[in-house]
Amino acid sequence: MMKNKPMTRCALTLLVATCIPFSTLRAENRIDIIRADAPELAAYGEQTVGVRQLDFIHKNQIDILNTDVNRKEGDAFPYYDRPLTVEVWYPAEANASGSHVLNAFMRDGKTLVDLHGKAIVGAKPASTKQAFPLVIISHGYPGNRFLMSPIAENIASKGYVVVAIDHTDSTYSTLSKISSSLVNRTKDQLFVLDQISQLAKDKTSFLYNLVDANNTGIIGYSMGGYGTVVTVGGGLTHYALDQREGFFSSPKGTLDQYLSGSKAYLALADERIKTAVTFAPAGMKRRFMDSNTAKGIRVPMLFIAGSVDDVVGYEEGVRALWKSASSVDRSLLTFDYANHNAGAPMAPPKEANVLSPDLGFNLSMHYLDPVWDNVRMNNISTHFITAWLGKYLKQDSAMSSYFDLVPVSNDGKWSKDKNGMDKPDNTYWKGFPNRSASGLRLESLKAGS
Repeated sequence: MMKNKPMTRCALTLLVATCIPFSTLRAENRIDIIRADAPELAAYGEQTVGVRQLDFIHKNQIDILNTDVNRKEGDAFPYYDRPLTVEVWYPAEANASGSHVLNAFMRDGKTLVDLHGKAIVGAKPASTKQAFPLVIISHGYPGNRFLMSPIAENIASKGYVVVAIDHTDSTYSTLSKISSSLVNRTKDQLFVLDQISQLAKDKTSFLYNLVDANNTGIIGYSMGGYGTVVTVGGGLTHYALDQREGFFSSPKGTLDQYLSGSKAYLALADERIKTAVTFAPAGMKRRFMDSNTAKGIRVPMLFIAGSVDDVVGYEEGVRALWKSASSVDRSLLTFDYANHNAGAPMAPPKEANVLSPDLGFNLSMHYLDPVWDNVRMNNISTHFITAWLGKYLKQDSAMSSYFDLVPVSNDGKWSKDKNGMDKPDNTYWKGFPNRSASGLRLESLKAGS
């Protein structure tokens, strides 16, 4: 069930522009900044980008928040119709024009801010003979569909339809227990994939013949990364199913469907998903996944993490998961000294630099890393994501060279001739300007290793 709402935001933007004094206009928060030191593939692509909001209803889902934690086996689950809003960035007509402003809640779940980018709200989709690959984005806990908007908009400009989900009960304005995320992240991702697949065949939809849902990648951050790992084969342990106490737990019976190796879980495998990117995926450190369940991951995966992540863990968390996913080719990009916000979140809105009396912290801290600049990290992440998706969704073999690097960026040697061509002894990270590849590590493992 879906409603298309391309005009609502336009009307709101017009109202703001025409009826409110200039001095009270909201800040211009840019999501399209490409720094001078950004690596090569961080640049926007050739496609004009459109953006629209869609609203779906996932009917008859288990109502996790109203399920007894210690329900007895055989007791009926409560059910409800689960609302899911998504934002769609897509290739648009080259001469499209209109508003470039998106309206998003920031961390307090109350304050609406403007996000300014290159995407045109409600733009007519591009005419194409070949449908574009689909990329689904799944935010953290808490978060929303705009948290990774710099990456979403940028990727769409390179010939992808990008769909970012608002995960109900996990957004800034709907935040509730994490149990909903534990159970619903994978279900939300697969449901949205199904909905987009249907719209691609619907002549009344702007996505008609525009998107190829049979060629899909998923990008997930934190709890979105947890959901992504489960979606692509990294099922859960018995420990996860039995966990009833503490923050990271779910009512009895609600996670059984994701037990690694079980018949119910294997039935969820979706061959339309060809690859995945996970920022700081949750689960491994919490023992919801282990070295055996990780072997079930069935698509090539790019992991991105900070080396001092104190939320999901680095050595015992993300890195351990990366090492254990031995059935597939996979790479790990590490931001040295970065914490949990490595690479994924947008820069904090200017309005977020305020102490929240309800939350007890400056709202900017939700987005920031103490060492790295958000825009810098977004540029680097987008560079590698562009190469990864190009390799696995567009079968562009030239993208492999962006991963054929010396593991430690600081060890790379810049050696070019007067025409800018590589000398035989050049080992500098491909695509990075001189003196810019610093504080990073890129490691790759082949399936079977």
